[in-house]
Amino acid sequence: MDIENDKGLEVKQEDQPQFKIPDILPLLPVRDVVIFPFMIVPLFVNRERSIAAVDKALAENRIIALSTQKDSQEDDPGPEGLNMIGTAALLVRMLKLPDGRIRILVQGLSRIKIEEIKETETHLEAHVHRIDEPVIEKVPVKIEAMMRNIKEILEKMSNLGKSIAPEMVSVISTIEDPGRISDIIVSNMETKLEDAQRVLEELNYEKRLEVVRDIIKKELEVLEVQYDISKQAKTEIDKVQREYLLRQQLKAIQQELGESNELGEEIEQIRSKIVEKKLPEEAVEEMERNIKRLEKMSPDSAESATIRNYLEIVTDLPWSTFSKDRLDLKKARKVLDEDHYDLEKIKDRIIEYLAVKKLKTSKMKGPILCFIGPPGTGKTSLGKSIARALGRKFIRISLGGVRDEAEIRGHRKTYVGAMPGRIIQGLRTVGTNNPVFMLDEVDKIGADFRGDPSSALLEVLDPEQNFSFRDNYIGVPYDLSNVMFITTANEVEPIQPAFRDRMEIISLSGYTIEEKLFIAKRYLIPRQMEQQGITTKDVHFSDKAILSIITGYTREAGLRNLEREIASCCRKVATRKAEGKKGHLAVTTRNLSKFLGPIKILPDAQMEKDTVGVATGVAWTPYGGDVLFIETLLMKGVGKLTLTGQLGDVMKESAQAALSYARANAASFGIDPDKFSTNDIHIHIPEGATPKDGPSAGVTLASSLISAFTGKPVNRNIAMTGEITLTGHVLPIGGLKEKSLAALRIGIKKIIIPEKNQKDLQDLPEFAQKQIEFIPVKDLKEVIKKVL
Repeated sequence: MDIENDKGLEVKQEDQPQFKIPDILPLLPVRDVVIFPFMIVPLFVNRERSIAAVDKALAENRIIALSTQKDSQEDDPGPEGLNMIGTAALLVRMLKLPDGRIRILVQGLSRIKIEEIKETETHLEAHVHRIDEPVIEKVPVKIEAMMRNIKEILEKMSNLGKSIAPEMVSVISTIEDPGRISDIIVSNMETKLEDAQRVLEELNYEKRLEVVRDIIKKELEVLEVQYDISKQAKTEIDKVQREYLLRQQLKAIQQELGESNELGEEIEQIRSKIVEKKLPEEAVEEMERNIKRLEKMSPDSAESATIRNYLEIVTDLPWSTFSKDRLDLKKARKVLDEDHYDLEKIKDRIIEYLAVKKLKTSKMKGPILCFIGPPGTGKTSLGKSIARALGRKFIRISLGGVRDEAEIRGHRKTYVGAMPGRIIQGLRTVGTNNPVFMLDEVDKIGADFRGDPSSALLEVLDPEQNFSFRDNYIGVPYDLSNVMFITTANEVEPIQPAFRDRMEIISLSGYTIEEKLFIAKRYLIPRQMEQQGITTKDVHFSDKAILSIITGYTREAGLRNLEREIASCCRKVATRKAEGKKGHLAVTTRNLSKFLGPIKILPDAQMEKDTVGVATGVAWTPYGGDVLFIETLLMKGVGKLTLTGQLGDVMKESAQAALSYARANAASFGIDPDKFSTNDIHIHIPEGATPKDGPSAGVTLASSLISAFTGKPVNRNIAMTGEITLTGHVLPIGGLKEKSLAALRIGIKKIIIPEKNQKDLQDLPEFAQKQIEFIPVKDLKEVIKKVL
């Protein structure tokens, strides 16, 4: 490896001994440096062929040929990798180093042209031709002007901070040879290897001078730009330092005068809050880092306002503020019963949580409950009731329609107008670290290019992770494990599976008519009477009137519309009272139409007689149970099946399965197999405007079909439900409570159910269990025997 180790030194021409340069010289390739005549340069040599070339030169006349490599990265260049214009040099001194390398000092003698390069066994050998410099008797005026211009450029570069050796300047001032001046400048400046080689190869001294002038002129332009940038940066730093000194002086003057420093006072308040709120160590470090930045800033700067807002929000959070839990189980049960009727499963779960908390002395993870149920069943109000029973504060946020992940995790504080996510904002508002936190409508969370809020909630609602929830805005972990999260939804299906898995799902089914009657008397009517400014002295609702409102004016699983209709009655009574009319008014079935107008919903009625092809089924809807009358009609045709009544894909497939089963078992039912190919079949489910879907109508569809083909009427006093398979097995279904109550409502007291649904009978109200006869079946043939 041959590298330049020091700046070249100029040797005066008169001191340069006149050497005869042989035609054949050992060749030493050098990299990263171009050596000019009259220069003394130290070199390190460590390549075997290069060391052999040096030894050869020392053994003969101490003269060696030097050629710069075209590619400085090449480790062992051949003849084609070397420049053909080089320098003949005298080996002045050689020193062998302990690591095997040698250090040589060479003195450039003259330019040489390499005619041919030969590779011997040990080293490279070059056939060279000496290039003599022309002797200039008198320097032309143009050349003189160029030389002066070059000297001026060098002086400017020196003034701009360029490090130029004083020896070089003094040597240039005494030399008049333009070629020599060019060589001296290029060899003593940090010049690109290609530019230095171009100067070495240029034999015309005028052109060589022009090349050098262009090189240093370009360097001067770079230096001027660099100087301007440096000057501008220094000005900015000086301005900041000046402002800082002035502020320190102002602070000292204010202290001397006894005047207050608002920023200083604010910082002191923040520091005292940090101690008071008992922030965790990581949060304290982050706060101190921001406080130190704030102290160095102007109070009026935009960044200062951002940091102050951040510090205020973080110190406002209830890091260690807890409300005391009410652990009296009897009082908690009493509060829950006062606010809500029934809902025993949910009440039991809350009492269990309190019981465990009472017995467990160590820290306990809060449960993540999810209430699933139809609209108006009291899911949100139940959250308030739970908070009241526990003695905790209550906070609710609605996530319906939320599509931005930053709503949960917040924005990074570097953004303009950044704020924490809704979770952290809610805790800041409520002021305690263990509230009951309700996330409403989680099944209506959206997702788009801004992220998926459901995925962001995975960390919030996981007790294994939420002890170190990291909001993007506050930037430090926050412990959410003390919060009791409750979520609500109308349906399970839209909830993301991983999100659903983190929650303990509790279903709230729709209320029965009897339950609605009780709730109306105990909760809704007293509340509406109070809100409308009337009392029990002004109005009384009879039970029959309330039942008529429930069945004739509302159709829902919840209670919202029922409360609206009751409110409408109360407003009319309030209007009458406000007009000065006195006396007590009773709302009965006779005068109900005067309050609410004509009946809106006609009640379902049982069929008047048993009919061929018409079977009674029961179905579940989000608003409670419903009765379906499935009709089958045969017409002359080719066996085409038509399904009408807004049926979903699953229900259509149930009809196909029922038809296939009937055809496969035609003989056992006494059906002529030819009937299937000579008749078209039309199955219709009335209330065609209402969409219907689900597999639980399979038994009813099959009964209706087989009735139509056998000509035997279906028993109208038996309702049925169950999914069927192609082999006739009856599979279990859901919503048995709602379906049973729907049948009972129209007077049907016998219901065929799948045998595996017998376990669900215990969830039915006691009166329903007593009044309804449930007939469990395994196979469709059992159903046909019962109903035809």
